[in-house]
Order: sequence, then C-alpha cells, then structure tokens
Amino acid sequence: MPMTTSPAPGPSATTPPRPTWDPRPPETTAPWLRPTIRIRLTVLYGGMFLIAGVLLLLIIYLLAAQAMHQGGEAPFRLLGGNVQVNSNACPGLSDPSLTASHFNDVLDACMAQQRQIALNNLLRRSLLALLGLTVVAFAFGYVMAGRVLSPLGKITRTARVVAGSDLSRRIELDGPDDELKELADTFDDMLDRLDRSFESQRRFVANASHELRTPLAINRTLLEVQLADPDASPDLQQLGKTLLATNERSEQLVEGLLLLARSDNEVVERKAVDLAEAAAQALEQTRGEAQAKGVELRSEGLRPAVVQGSGVLLERIALNLVQNAVRYNVPDGWVEVATGVEGGHAVLTVANTGPVVPAYELDNIFEPFRRLRTERTGSDKGVGLGLSIVRSVARAHGGAITAVPREGGGLVMRVSIPL
Repeated sequence: MPMTTSPAPGPSATTPPRPTWDPRPPETTAPWLRPTIRIRLTVLYGGMFLIAGVLLLLIIYLLAAQAMHQGGEAPFRLLGGNVQVNSNACPGLSDPSLTASHFNDVLDACMAQQRQIALNNLLRRSLLALLGLTVVAFAFGYVMAGRVLSPLGKITRTARVVAGSDLSRRIELDGPDDELKELADTFDDMLDRLDRSFESQRRFVANASHELRTPLAINRTLLEVQLADPDASPDLQQLGKTLLATNERSEQLVEGLLLLARSDNEVVERKAVDLAEAAAQALEQTRGEAQAKGVELRSEGLRPAVVQGSGVLLERIALNLVQNAVRYNVPDGWVEVATGVEGGHAVLTVANTGPVVPAYELDNIFEPFRRLRTERTGSDKGVGLGLSIVRSVARAHGGAITAVPREGGGLVMRVSIPL
C-alpha cells in the first residue's frame, strides 16, 4: 500500500495541504462579506422598508403640493388706497410706491415662493427622517433575522460535530412547531438511523473478527505442531509452511478489520501522546524489515509533538505509515520520518522513495483492500487495510491525512492532528 502527504520529503515541509477528503470547499471571501441568509434577509427587510418609505414620501409630497396650490390664493386683495405693509417674508410689499395692482401681484408671487419653500423643507426633512429610519430598519432587520435564523445555527453546529464522527449528537430543537423545527426533527431522525446503521456495522465487524480468531489460532497451533514433527516429509513440511503463511495473513486481516472497526469512533478517553515517541517506536519495530529490503531509515527530524489522544491508535498510525514506506520502496531506497508542530497541529510526515504514483490514484489507496496497480488480494505486502486504518484513526482524533507524489517516485504522507 503506498503512502501519503505533501510535496517536500523533509521535516521542513510547509503548512499541510487541505485533506483530500474534506467535503467543505475553501473559503475565498471574508466571513463578513459572505452572502449569508441573514445578510440577504436584512437587505430584503431594509430594502422593502426603503421602497415603502420612498413611495409614502412621494404620496405625501404630492398631496401637500396639491393642497397648497388649491388653497394658495391670498386671503385678501387690495382694491385701492394707500396701505403700508412691513413684512420680513415678503420685503417687496414694504414699498410705499406700489399701486394696488402691483401690490396684489407682489403678494401672489411672495405666497407662491413661500409655498415652494415649505414644500422643499417638507421634502428635505422627510428625506432625512427616511434615511434615519432606514438605518434603524436595517439594524432591526439584522437583529430579527438573527433571531429567526438562530435554529439554523444550532442545526449547522450539530451537523459539524456529527461530521467529526460523533453520531451521538442530536439537535433537539425547542420552540414552535414550524418549518425549522420540522427540519431539525427530520435531521435527528436521519442521525438516529445512521447511528444505528454504523453501530450495527461496527458490531458485526467486531463480532465476526472475534469469532474468526479462535479457529485461526487453532489452525496455527496445529500447523506449528505438524512442522515440529521431525518425521514429516519435505513435501508435507513445505505444505505446512505455505498454510502457516496463509493462516498468518488471515490473522492479520482479522486484526486489521477489528482495529478499523474500533478506530472509526471518536476517541473519548484521551491522554498526552508524543508523536515523536510513537514514530521512534515504529522505526525501531520496522528496522529489521528495512535492513532486509536494503532500505535506509532516516529520523533526524523527530521533534516533540504532543497531542491528546489514544496512544495505541496513534502508534498504529506511525507503524502503518513506516511499514508501507518500507514495503513499497525500491532497492537502496530510503524512508524519512519527521514530526513537529505547525499552525496549532501536530504533524507526522513520512516520505519514501519508490515507484512513480499517478496523482489520480491517490484517493483510491485509502480505501480498504485497495492497492496500487495490483489486485485486491494476493499481495505479499499486507492485507490492504493499513492506510484505511490510518485515515480512520486520524479522523477519530479530528485530524486529516494527505498524500502527495514525490518527483522521481514515492510518496510523502502527512498526518495532521489538532493540539
């Protein structure tokens, strides 16, 4: 089974790329610029208020203008005689030389001007009031949209937790029996069915694995006893060795299935685990196999990287990755292991030489019983569960695994787990 991670083989690799299995697309805009439903509802509420306000202001303005023009004549007319008027609003009426007809004309013009000033003041103050009320309407709409959409936020948060492999969480939305509560209840029902289905699957795999252990152990014992018989013929000895190797492979398959069923759950009991120690132990356990294949193990980049998790499962991650790097290698090749902390994540990087791996085949190597350009069964390099177990354990710890081909052959596998 080939390997996975980022372009650089050494410990100085940059920030890990996004996991290939992450279903969420990368965010390309700032959070406050996203066209969320809340923003769109706010714009809708405020826009409707603004349109209604403009229409109401226009109607009031037209009605006021019509009323002023209908009753716009002066309440009196000067017929003759000498009248002295002192007016600040209409200074033209203070001229003592005005005749009666000229006085009436100046009075009509002055009243028309005053009507226009009144309409302009009405329009200006109404626009200012409308602007202020529009700001208040947008703010009020934003608050109300948030209150209306708050159940959706709870549904989203629960869905994210469930996406992290915690199928036991439920929304349990309170409130009126409306469409949002119906959506939440439907989502809870779906989670119940998924939880029962996954639990049944895990229980079946675990029970089947346990049931298969006993006959396999009996077969191994019988074969070892037969091989220990000095009177056995060479053909029988060879047959026993072949059957023993087949039985050992079956035992590895059963153990892998059991571990895969266990690691699919979120880790509840956690303790401090240093990935550097887990990697060093994996290198030590694989050293004999690496020497037999002529593969050099490099571990100069092991730096402390402590995470909270299951020590057994995290050690299995390191062991599976190093074993794969050794088995899928070339003569006189090398395997380089590095650990460290980058961007709030503990990172385990395993790079190796080996055959050229096409980028389009990277996603397949994480599937159970899948190998690169080989049959699903019949390989002497493993049972085809190594990388599936690594991905499952990484997800159970809230982390991710990525794979990137190396130039010239081989892979770089990178496991990133939050601190």
